[in-house]
Amino acid sequence: MTTTFHPPVRTLMGPGPSDVSPRVLSAMARPTIGHLDPEFIRMMDEVKTMLKNLFKTENELTMPVSAPGSAGMEACFVNLVEPGDKVIVCQNGVFGGRMKENVERFGGEAIMVQDEWGTAVDLEKVKAAFAANENVKALAFVHAETSTGVRSDAKALCELAHANGALAIVDAVTSLGGIEVDVDGWGIDAIYSGTQKCLSCPPGISPVSFSQKAVEAVQNRKTPVPSWFLDKNLVMGYWGGGGKRAYHHTAPVNSLYALHEALVILEEEGLENAWARHQKLHLALRAGLEAMGISFLVDEESRLPQLNSVVIPEGVDDAAVRTALLQNYSLEIGAGLGALAGKVWRIGLMGSACTQRNVMLCLDALENTLASMNAPIKVGVAAQAAMAVLAE
Repeated sequence: MTTTFHPPVRTLMGPGPSDVSPRVLSAMARPTIGHLDPEFIRMMDEVKTMLKNLFKTENELTMPVSAPGSAGMEACFVNLVEPGDKVIVCQNGVFGGRMKENVERFGGEAIMVQDEWGTAVDLEKVKAAFAANENVKALAFVHAETSTGVRSDAKALCELAHANGALAIVDAVTSLGGIEVDVDGWGIDAIYSGTQKCLSCPPGISPVSFSQKAVEAVQNRKTPVPSWFLDKNLVMGYWGGGGKRAYHHTAPVNSLYALHEALVILEEEGLENAWARHQKLHLALRAGLEAMGISFLVDEESRLPQLNSVVIPEGVDDAAVRTALLQNYSLEIGAGLGALAGKVWRIGLMGSACTQRNVMLCLDALENTLASMNAPIKVGVAAQAAMAVLAE
């Protein structure tokens, strides 16, 4: 007979999901009410306002999609890309490739700008792509590439898009809440994220925002949006302003309680304080890892503080280390993807997992595990190096 499932308690320091705040988990256990209940609609309006603050935007079409970050991505492309549209897609990791697939599935032409995994998007290559192609509808890029831990220059890329009459579509799944994202200041036209990274919330919701220019592009389509569920013309009847809402779908009520609480927590901390916390603890983790003799994949100027890709020491069994960390310390770190599989670990410092306690746990667990495997590392120096940074 099947019994109740009780998951183990883990410390999640991989590429996501991240640790969920106990306050957020508690919020999910509150009584379920109807998705058209006046009190639920009042909460929806608060979620929209807090998401606008988080994205740093006045966009009216700012809302959570009732599905994970991948659906947020699809919502942007399915609404903005029509058959025959040219879209320049920047790929420097796994998720640029998913953008390409979305463009092509909706009948668009993906013009690829390829950069080596572990490096930022090359602005000169993007300029060349615009110069070589007329009537480009959009430029699509990943702000924070989860597969590598690289940050690209979103502001400069958006400026390039607008200088060439194109929309800017941005993946902010890993960046939102962990580093600066400025939708209005940078001129982002369509952006999507996920709740399971720096927002310390369970997976399953995707915050998105569309500029007025993007909304007009959706409204002026020659063909209907091919997805009924993700058609922004329809869903805004439910997520639009005011008390009267048109039924579109049954929203994930308790998951939205969780997002509301996560956004309240972030507002209590202050957005810029959250960015500073991620940066400070990244520097402490970096100091400990480098003292141990472990190097980083990404150059410092392009490195994400919330997702650290580190090179696996020579002769070390990737899977054996991750398994030992999980079994002995209940600690999860991430494996490399694609061409980086077996070559790097991805260590997340996201949201509630971005704490001094977790930095010290990770350093201690990794040092003990690697030392037990006779890995070529320095022992007994990581904690002191990290604490020196934290004391500054």
